[in-house]
Amino acid sequence: MNEGWPVELRGVTESIVATLGPNGQWNLAALGLFAGEPVTSRTWGNTRTRRNFHREGEGYVQFTRDPVDFVEAALDIYERDEPVLPSADARVRVGVERVDAGEDGDTRWEEWAHTPVESAIERRVVPTTNRGYNAVIEATVAASRLGVEVYDDAVLEERLAHLEGVAERCGGEREREAMARLRGLSAWDGRNERNESF
Repeated sequence: MNEGWPVELRGVTESIVATLGPNGQWNLAALGLFAGEPVTSRTWGNTRTRRNFHREGEGYVQFTRDPVDFVEAALDIYERDEPVLPSADARVRVGVERVDAGEDGDTRWEEWAHTPVESAIERRVVPTTNRGYNAVIEATVAASRLGVEVYDDAVLEERLAHLEGVAERCGGEREREAMARLRGLSAWDGRNERNESF
């Protein structure tokens, strides 16, 4: 185990965070990390992640290339017995401290500073750029904003349709599976309400 971040962060880096819930299960959720000193993130609304950060003061941030795991974490209630996903290439246990809070429209947000406690690299990989994978990540962000007052659903749905086409053309089997899960878990096709799991 090492101290510090196991990967270089720049801009906003998408990750999955596991936080321990009161039921003894680890809740996994998407978490955008803002590079800086310290690294920060924001939770929006009364989510499980926000409540668990307040209660436990820590979590496991992990970096995965699996688009299905990312969609599940972002749009579903995704709980496990263990905090670290088998698909995680690297992970870091962080202490969290609330450093700011506010409101955007009717939604309350809280900003958290992350202090690395211990980290590990599970797999070293050669970076590649796959437009299908990137489309899934962008589609997940768009789908998570459907039904939120400050965003235009028509614009988001147009973006989702475009990104679905990119994932279909440029992605592989996991990207296509991730987009199918996204349709089933989001309000995009009207079958499900937006889930406040992250």
